[in-house]
Amino acid sequence: MSRALTEPAPGTSQLAERDLERLLLIRHFETALLRLFAEGKLNGTTHTCLGQEYIPVALNALLRVDDFVLSNHRGHGHYLARFADPEGLLAEIMGREGAVCSGVGGSQHIYREGYLSTGVQGQNVPVGVGVALRLRQLGSGQLAAVFIGDGTWGEGAVYEALNLAQLWQVPLLLIVENNHIAQSTPLDAHMAGDIAGRARAFGVRYHRVAGIDINRIRVELAEVVAGVRRTPAPAVVEFDTVRIGAHSKGDDTRDAETVAAARARDWYTHYERAFPARFALADAAARRFVAELVVRVERRPPVGRRP
Repeated sequence: MSRALTEPAPGTSQLAERDLERLLLIRHFETALLRLFAEGKLNGTTHTCLGQEYIPVALNALLRVDDFVLSNHRGHGHYLARFADPEGLLAEIMGREGAVCSGVGGSQHIYREGYLSTGVQGQNVPVGVGVALRLRQLGSGQLAAVFIGDGTWGEGAVYEALNLAQLWQVPLLLIVENNHIAQSTPLDAHMAGDIAGRARAFGVRYHRVAGIDINRIRVELAEVVAGVRRTPAPAVVEFDTVRIGAHSKGDDTRDAETVAAARARDWYTHYERAFPARFALADAAARRFVAELVVRVERRPPVGRRP
């Protein structure tokens, strides 16, 4: 078992209504996708962010509308934290009319103004550096925020991109969602050293976030994000987090003890215990909303076809 998974999650403070609603929307959106796959109503694959939803929700308040976000294969939460568009995303995944990318991007490859996701591991980092270089030339304080996982540090493109980001001093915020497992390989078996050392090797600023409290995370990262804009210069922010779901639809090779340890750190459980009455109401509302959303989108005709 990874040593980080044994650490207890810190306490939680009261959430703003919008934050709680967004967290629960992402949680129940993801569980709905798994249910739809199990019912044979979706094609291809999907990678949920169960357990990690608080990260994009916390960060979105620190990002500007004109920043550029680059996501990855586990990106539904990144999209839903950025845009109030669950219908467009679900339509995209289901191949129904109203889809964000006309149904050709599916679960992993989404593009809209100021947002791009890819299923190709590490590809978004050099692309993010190019975007950040352009934003620096504009001189308007914008930044490029790139989400990757711990497993992506096995890609050489990440290191080449970090090298250029520091050489060119571009406003790149590299957000690492370290859930301690790369598909099925535990962190201790695939990474020598640590992420802090990798950032240090290029002289890139580094900050680690261990908690799940959204309000505290924003206070903790406010100056880090402001520094990326102000200097400008790249920064790596590593979140010590957990993945409570399988790698994709059902390929979970972890033992029961490791899964139980991950679930013990789930933000959902901690907020539910901290604010039971308020959480229960919001949770029930989110469940209803997503259930109704699925029905509405499922009734739409497939992209490019009229009934």
